[in-house]
Amino acid sequence: MSMDLRSPGPRTAGTTKPEPPKQKPAAKPAKPVTSGADAAEAPAKPRHRRRHFSPLTLRILAVNMLALAILLGGLLYLSTYQQWLIDKELTALTTEARIFAGALGEGAMQPAVDEFNEPTNQLSNELARQMVRRLVETTDTRTRLFAPSGELMADSRVLGGPKSMVQIEELPPLRDGNRLTELGIAIYDYIVNAVPEREHLPAYPGEAEQNADAYPDVQKALVGEIGRSVWRVARADGRTDMLLTVAVPVQRYKKVLGAVYISRGGAQVDTAVREFRMDILRLFGITLGVTVLLSFYLAGTIARPIRRLASAADEVRHGHGRQVVIPDFSRRRDEVGDLSVSLREMTSAIWDRMDAIERFAADVAHEIKNPLTSMRSAVETVQRVKTDEQRQRLLSIIHHDVQRLDRLISDISNASRLDAELSRARAEPADVGQMLTMLANIHDATLGNAEALREAAAEAGGEVGDTPAPVRVEVDLPKQGKGLVVPGLEGRLTQVFQNLLSNALSFSPPSGVVRFAAKALSDRVEVVCEDQGPGIPEGKLAAIFDRFYSERPKSEAFGKHSGLGLSISKQIVEAHQGRIFADNIKGPDGTVKGARFSVVLPR
Repeated sequence: MSMDLRSPGPRTAGTTKPEPPKQKPAAKPAKPVTSGADAAEAPAKPRHRRRHFSPLTLRILAVNMLALAILLGGLLYLSTYQQWLIDKELTALTTEARIFAGALGEGAMQPAVDEFNEPTNQLSNELARQMVRRLVETTDTRTRLFAPSGELMADSRVLGGPKSMVQIEELPPLRDGNRLTELGIAIYDYIVNAVPEREHLPAYPGEAEQNADAYPDVQKALVGEIGRSVWRVARADGRTDMLLTVAVPVQRYKKVLGAVYISRGGAQVDTAVREFRMDILRLFGITLGVTVLLSFYLAGTIARPIRRLASAADEVRHGHGRQVVIPDFSRRRDEVGDLSVSLREMTSAIWDRMDAIERFAADVAHEIKNPLTSMRSAVETVQRVKTDEQRQRLLSIIHHDVQRLDRLISDISNASRLDAELSRARAEPADVGQMLTMLANIHDATLGNAEALREAAAEAGGEVGDTPAPVRVEVDLPKQGKGLVVPGLEGRLTQVFQNLLSNALSFSPPSGVVRFAAKALSDRVEVVCEDQGPGIPEGKLAAIFDRFYSERPKSEAFGKHSGLGLSISKQIVEAHQGRIFADNIKGPDGTVKGARFSVVLPR
């Protein structure tokens, strides 16, 4: 068995890394390592723009604050709570007005006669004014008393009689002196008044005419009913206040003697709503601060590592060397950690691919240089020979080297295109059992044709010669061949088994047997190709898959194989996420009985 390291054959090898699709693109990854002149001619590529504030942080803040804003808007509206306070105030005013009406009906009466000169009772103006003024001393309401005719009899804000009348005006509440509080209340009042929440309320009639006809509540009270209303009062500064009024009839023995009209401003309601809203705003401020801090923390744990990864990837892209290291966030055990691991593995794969391209280019140059050197030597020698026999021998050598060079370039081209094809093609279900059966049938058909030609030549009286017995191919499959379907490219997987078969046939002795056996396991399909040849030299079980490695039989002519068969086979199997390996078949005495190649493909 001879060994030629320059011209390999079918039992050849490939690297553990997939090869690039073509030789020309192989120069692109190594482009950053350029000379000064080349670097000056290359246009500068723009790098990623550095952002002072992360858009991802803004999105996280917006999403987290949107729910708070919606909740805040709903709580600040508080229409139900405000209406509950108004109803509560109206109920209190009604109770107070009933008490005043009862007191006036008992203590402000004076004897009188009606139009029929019958004795009767009526309200005394003087007593009514005094009682009204005394009743409201401990309250913050304004109380007015109207006669059955609709005229105003008494007003808690007017002292004295018609000749000496003093009108009382309410003063604004004292300020607490805290400018920050006053500023907050002013801003709050401005915002509340900017929202037209009181436009639906009726406008207060005013006090130009102090008569029952101007007040609907008083008109209802004079007919024996209770009137309650909520009014909108315009202020001098353009804002609006709320006024609550209640009118209750003053009765004695079911006779209406007048109407008590009590009014109170909505300051208490507004204050209660404002305080409640302020409590909500304080809670919202605390929640907002916590939300913002947590959002910045969350954005920092996402945006900052991604920014570092992007910066490192940018440095790898524009850098000149392998000093840039992708940050390792694998300990995070989240998507960012997965991204970090993927980028690190991708960068390592890129460097490995560049190394493989460099080695491939060097191997190709070496393998092409051998036949070129031989051709050059023959061309230089052919001019010096003197006999035709020597010249013919040199021309035969040149012709052989040209064929070898052509075969070598074709195989290299196919190997360089393989990686691109595997990356573009889409995996489909492929039946391994059908592939092996088809290869065996093709081999049997080829042997049958050769035997038919041999018999035809013998019948014609020609010389057949001493032809060695052919090598048989056997296929051992599970029952009905079930479970041997794998995802992949059927044409390329067939190429793998065809390479193994060709390799086994070339090493098998006459009348030998090449056996294919396949079996299906739970997660994989295993295919074994065995021959009865001399086996694989010790220490070369892994080297036979190297590119351009050759271990050929002595009977085979030199240079018939390029040494890429097993290398391509390994590249195809690994592209299918599988494994291929070789070992020797040994007998009980330790002697080598043949070679065995195993292919494992995931199901």
